[in-house]
Amino acid sequence: MDVTLRQLRAFVAVARTGSFTRAAESLHITQSALSGLIKELESQVGVRLVDRNTRRIRLSEAGEEFHAVATRLLRDLDGALEDIDKLRRLRRGIVRIAAPQLMSSTLIPEVIAGFQKIHPDIRVRLVDCGVEDTIMQALHGEVDLSIGPYREGLNDLTADPLFDLPFMAVFPAGHSLESAEQTTWADLVHHPLIALQGQFTEQLVTDLHGKVSMTAMRPRHEVAFMSTALSMVNTGLGVTTCLPYAQTLVDLYGLRMRRLRDPEVRRQFFVYSHRHASLSPAAEAFVSYLHEHIGRQEWGARGQKA
Repeated sequence: MDVTLRQLRAFVAVARTGSFTRAAESLHITQSALSGLIKELESQVGVRLVDRNTRRIRLSEAGEEFHAVATRLLRDLDGALEDIDKLRRLRRGIVRIAAPQLMSSTLIPEVIAGFQKIHPDIRVRLVDCGVEDTIMQALHGEVDLSIGPYREGLNDLTADPLFDLPFMAVFPAGHSLESAEQTTWADLVHHPLIALQGQFTEQLVTDLHGKVSMTAMRPRHEVAFMSTALSMVNTGLGVTTCLPYAQTLVDLYGLRMRRLRDPEVRRQFFVYSHRHASLSPAAEAFVSYLHEHIGRQEWGARGQKA
């Protein structure tokens, strides 16, 4: 049995209007086309659904039963199509994003606020976690998008380049580093260094190999989150390094930020999503807005590689 949507809509229109003429007008088709659809439907189901005479049209007993089913099917289908259309037009949807804790307390809230001014019907759920955990969130399908640095062996994820920024030294106002014309890594290691645990520091040591003594690069303090490191710098426990997107939090503490040179060490961050799961229209719109927002930042515009 191959019942079509056109047949169902024609039948429901006849039942609703009680007239082939009015039903055809409501569907914007000819009366002969409507009659043909009803005949096709009756042929498919094997029983007469509409009793016709010169005076009136009414549903048969089978037609009455079938009408209830057809009406429910079309209502459910129309509801589903309306929901899909809302998703397409960004009138509804949910975006789940994982970002490192520092980014979640600086850049991402600004992005969410701006995005929801444009798309108030879309909800954005933020998961703030450690740098390594963000990528795993996307890999395991727990979020739609993750923001994180480059990592090898992520074959199941697509990586959309987001920004490429240099490391900055962060120190209190009035610190001896503030008076220097420029700040090098060799200058930095003469002060108690506060760094992140794990791959962050390990990769940094690799990047600086041959430029700075590995013994000198040993941090005085290692913490899980960069916001903790900035708080410790604020209390005078040492200096730290971070990327320019943390500017708002650095300013909040009244700290100073300066680009580190000799060598210039950069970090590229990506927007990760699962290779085998297509992004929803809402998630695609969020990624697009995220790129636009970063492009408007002074550090974003100058931080991209040429």
